[in-house]
Amino acid sequence: MRADVQPAEEAPTVTPPFSEILCVVDGDTATVTLNRPDALNAITPTMLGELNAAFAALAAHDGLRFVVLTGAGRAFSAGVDLKALGERRLVDGKVGDILDLPARALIEKIETLPLPVVARVNGFCFTGALELVLACDLVVVAAEAKLGDTHAKWAIRPTWGMSQRLPRRVGIARARELSYTARTLSGADALALGIANACVPLAELDAAVAGLVDEMRPNSAEAFAAYKDLYRVADNRGLAEGLRYEAATDYPFSETDARLAAFRK
Repeated sequence: MRADVQPAEEAPTVTPPFSEILCVVDGDTATVTLNRPDALNAITPTMLGELNAAFAALAAHDGLRFVVLTGAGRAFSAGVDLKALGERRLVDGKVGDILDLPARALIEKIETLPLPVVARVNGFCFTGALELVLACDLVVVAAEAKLGDTHAKWAIRPTWGMSQRLPRRVGIARARELSYTARTLSGADALALGIANACVPLAELDAAVAGLVDEMRPNSAEAFAAYKDLYRVADNRGLAEGLRYEAATDYPFSETDARLAAFRK
C-alpha cells in the first residue's frame, strides 16, 4: 500500500503533500474529495496534480473495488479557478497546458481505472467540473445541485473533452443547446437528460451513493474491469469495431468456477 493512501481506520485522511483534495479509503471504497470549499472547490493546477497522484495511488491499491469522486461543502466544483492563472493570457480561448495537460491525464486515469468510479455531485458543478463528471462511470446527483457547460459564457472553448462526451450522453442536438445557451441544469434536469443515473435530495445523497455501491458489491471485480474497458471502447469507436473488439479481447477471470459451482451441483 502506498504511504500517501491509508485505510480510514488508520488515518481518516491522506496527509500532505495533498493540500487541495482529501482521499479516504474505507474497506473496498475510496472517496476522493475536492477540498477547497471556500472557493467552491474551483480547480487549480495544484488540485489537478494531486488528483492525478491520488488516482495513480488508488490504481495500485490492493483490495480496492470502488471510487467515489465528490466535493467538500456546497459544491462539487464551480469549475476552473481562473484566478489561479494569475496574469497568464488565455490564447484562442484555451485555459492552457498548465491546466489542460493534467486535466486530460486525470480524465484518462478515471476512464481507464479498472474500477467503477461514481461521481457524487452534491452542489455546483460547472464546465471543467462537469467534464470530470462525464468521465466517471456512474453519476448520482443531488436534486439541489446546479450543473452546466459555461464555456461560451466566458468566451472559452472546451479542451478536456466536453464536445465529445456531452453529445454521447445527451445527443448532439441537446448538447449544442446546452453549450450554446450555457444553461444551468438542476439535478432533476441532469437525470432527465441522461447525464446522471440517479437524483435524490441532498440529505439522501450519501445513502444513495452507498446503496449503489452496495448493489454492485456482490458482483465480480474482474467483470467490472472487463466492462470498464469494453464500455470505453463502445464510447470511442463505432459499433462494428466495438463488436470486433469485444469478440477478440480476453480478460483474466479467476472467480468464474467458484461463482458457478453452486449451480452445477
